[in-house]
Amino acid sequence: MAPVTTEHDYDRLKEVKQFDESKIGVKGLVDFGVTAIPRFFHHPPENLPGPKPKNRPQLTIPVIDLSGDRSAVVEEVRRSSSTLGFFQIVNHSVPTTVIDSVVSSMNNFFEQSTEFKMQFYHREAGKGAAYSTNFDLYQSKAASWRDTLQVRVSPVEPDWEAVPEMCRAALAEWDKAVVGLGEELMSILCEGLGIKSEKLKELSCLEGRVNASHYYPRCPQPELTVGLTSHTDPGVLTMVVQNEVGGLLQVKCGDEWADVEAVPGAIVINIGDLL
Repeated sequence: MAPVTTEHDYDRLKEVKQFDESKIGVKGLVDFGVTAIPRFFHHPPENLPGPKPKNRPQLTIPVIDLSGDRSAVVEEVRRSSSTLGFFQIVNHSVPTTVIDSVVSSMNNFFEQSTEFKMQFYHREAGKGAAYSTNFDLYQSKAASWRDTLQVRVSPVEPDWEAVPEMCRAALAEWDKAVVGLGEELMSILCEGLGIKSEKLKELSCLEGRVNASHYYPRCPQPELTVGLTSHTDPGVLTMVVQNEVGGLLQVKCGDEWADVEAVPGAIVINIGDLL
């Protein structure tokens, strides 16, 4: 018979440490064929999504066309930012090819062999690039089912040798593109606030930039865990690119959760806590 682990003798820290030091990540667990997820990934019932209410209208977040009339765009952005804190933008300045390239390159990295990815696995944020499972793995009460490659791109440029080679060019191109889009959005936000259009830029709101790419492999026990817990982002603006699988990203609208529709070529904008 296998030994029974009780609540009393379960050593969560030991299990987390063993997993983290193995450097295999969540994808590694899947590749090794686990059928039961480690206990530290189990979330309490109150953290898990319940069944969606029936016969209620489908909630959505606004999709704003940046090529529209300037005054109308400013008003839509102002209203969405001050009420919901989320909106999607289309007809923006970032080419679809740039979005597709960065998503594809990240997917390519995450689907490499466990042995290849292990060389990048660490938690030393000072290096500018780090691949790991849950940045708060040791502090959180329950881990989330995802792996992340995080690259700090500004104000200090990363050590590009620490970034997986298949991601370097696409990440650099994406960052260059979103700086221009960030300037445009901050100008629009300033107009909505009734202040001069360069004010947020002057306050260094574009200076610190971090790219976080999350990978959510198929989970053998999805009823026990989540890919990402509910949260707000701490910064000024977050730009989110989804793949085209709907239902993965949700936004809280009042007391309910709305699925963020995966619109091809769209970028999701999240107003951060600082702003």
